Amino acid sequence: MPSMRDDLALFGGYHSPQVDVEVRLNTNESPLPPSPELISELQAAMGQLALNRYPDRTATRLRASLANLHQVDPEEIYIANGSNEVISTILLAYGGPGRKAMTFEPTYAMYAQVAKVTSTELVEMERDSDFGLEMGQVLKAYSRSRPDVIFFCSPNNPTGLDEDPEIISALAENPNPLIIIDEAYGQFASFSAVDLAAKYPNVVVSKTFSKVWSLAGLRLGYLIGPKEIIANLWATCLPYHIDSIKQAAGVLALSKLDAMQNTLDLILIGRQQIESGFDALEVTYWKSSSNFILFRAPKGKGDELWQALVDRSVLVRNCSGWPRLTDCLRVTVGTREENDRFLKALSQALAELRS
Repeated sequence: MPSMRDDLALFGGYHSPQVDVEVRLNTNESPLPPSPELISELQAAMGQLALNRYPDRTATRLRASLANLHQVDPEEIYIANGSNEVISTILLAYGGPGRKAMTFEPTYAMYAQVAKVTSTELVEMERDSDFGLEMGQVLKAYSRSRPDVIFFCSPNNPTGLDEDPEIISALAENPNPLIIIDEAYGQFASFSAVDLAAKYPNVVVSKTFSKVWSLAGLRLGYLIGPKEIIANLWATCLPYHIDSIKQAAGVLALSKLDAMQNTLDLILIGRQQIESGFDALEVTYWKSSSNFILFRAPKGKGDELWQALVDRSVLVRNCSGWPRLTDCLRVTVGTREENDRFLKALSQALAELRS
């Protein structure tokens, strides 16, 4: 048998354990399905697609719809199979052997995984004790390592905290690094870096249809940035990588802004519901700008609390084994009923563990 690359041997990859439960709040998806109107219109649209032909290679209609949404030029948009493929394409084009990518830990684990797969050297800077960033420390870390690519996740996963736009702007004054602001959860936050992408020639912003558009199963993401960078990504990606059905679904989703806003409103209300529940239960948590909340179990009880919730048919993400996140769990905001189930199960589990 051929042998795998030595540097990838025994490489586990990224995964989120799935358990058969009644309430699934572990992977930051939308709690609502796409609207019935969208499904009906997509079914009709599929009947009109020439599926014996290759799809539009650069997703012209979808890029035009996104350009209209964000008030940018279609040539400033790159389309991919989820924002993870955006990350992969960026490091294929701008990373690789002899180049460096910088992350601020803890953050989204896919940055490190894609860096490893693309043989890009990873430079990790630790966040402060509250998971924030300090301007002077960031600039010092940049000057020391001179990365070619810098990843920001805003709001940050798994902490739920917004990144500081002033830090991003300060780094962008250096012309060399490509700065990616991953806004997979950007609709839930008060700050977006899209204006920074228009201002600086080395800043790009990644977004996804997986959250408020309720299309995680579709795997559709995109990048907004300067035309020269976007052109390089189109030159790097595989041909015809965005299938015709996916393109049609994306265009239709963008015509359903009211449905998107309803989902967004429900999640924002649900986030407040869970935070109020945490306050009542005296649970330590981080104030979130996303559709999930990071919280801490009693000392030494992270794994036990996760299992106690599973025993009550509620699944959250167990982060307690991750660096800097001892005893931490992360819950996705669900429907009101799902949030109630979670808070009830949490109350019971905490009483059991504390006794």
